Amino acid sequence: MEYKPVYYSEYLELNRILDSQHPVSFQWKDKAAHDEMLFIIIHQAYELWFKQILFEVQSVIDMLNQPSVNDNSPELQKMVWRLNRVSTILNVLVHQVDIIETMTPMDFLDFRDMLRPASGFQSVQFKILEAKLGLEFKNRYGQEYYISQLKPADVEIIKKIEAEPTLLQLLNKWLERIPVFSSNTKWDSFPAPAEGKHHPFWQEYERIYTEGLAENEKQNIHAFKEVLFGEGNKGNRSFSPAASRAALFIFLYRGYPMLELPFQLLNTLVEIDNHMGTWRARHVNMVRRMIGNRTGTGGSTGAGYLQGAMEKHYIFRELTGLHSYLIERRKLPVLPKEIAQKLGYA
Repeated sequence: MEYKPVYYSEYLELNRILDSQHPVSFQWKDKAAHDEMLFIIIHQAYELWFKQILFEVQSVIDMLNQPSVNDNSPELQKMVWRLNRVSTILNVLVHQVDIIETMTPMDFLDFRDMLRPASGFQSVQFKILEAKLGLEFKNRYGQEYYISQLKPADVEIIKKIEAEPTLLQLLNKWLERIPVFSSNTKWDSFPAPAEGKHHPFWQEYERIYTEGLAENEKQNIHAFKEVLFGEGNKGNRSFSPAASRAALFIFLYRGYPMLELPFQLLNTLVEIDNHMGTWRARHVNMVRRMIGNRTGTGGSTGAGYLQGAMEKHYIFRELTGLHSYLIERRKLPVLPKEIAQKLGYA
């Protein structure tokens, strides 16, 4: 097959990209604000990276959304690799704030009022990314503002995305099918569970965990039972008890080869959440530096709104919450030989 010759600038469509910066202030010679060019390019770069992140996240969703996922196939490795790429890109986006902070508050005021009512809040791609990862509308901070600041067509696009399977939902289903605790798996070295009690492994684990709690941590046992066994569950969790137990088991025994990739998958999602949280924190600080307590160009409360969203929009917080229920390695229950062999490729 003969390929058509490709020219660098044509392949990248540089004429279109490099002709897409049109500062509003440049329409008036006496009002031209030099830093508006930087402001535009920074935000265009963000949107390009959002496009790449969405491309990667959708590919992972498609793989997890199959009738079954073969954990021993290259697919799991692909998921981990692509999510790691997302994490790396988000880390770059955090550091792009360093560039925009070379603009001073007075530099920004030279053109800020000309941008109203446009706002970074109106980034549809970022809203889609949050929805695809698993942020539900009911959990969004400032819901009324969220609706009012977007065009109706964009709201419909995001609502449609929110109705599709999210990465968080698919992750829950994937975790629920971990085979370690299936009925045909032998746990002969553990005492048989009493009637109505939990799996013998978790009975033993609960005993060790409870004994290791400091006096001022004793209240943790109630949350432990709610998260892992659904006792007193208020129905407001994204992960089922079965999925939570599977994730905790992966965290605990990640040293076994079979659990290495699942651990990397979960850990990378935690990193993605952390990078998004760090980006929001940098954004809050940058906005405070630029406009103090003034309202945003889109009409929001500015830094106040961003602070609220930062605290509420952690999508995989239930994974990090499981770290509350870890115990020391030396106290981990010894797995039955048959299970240890399966997890170790023996």
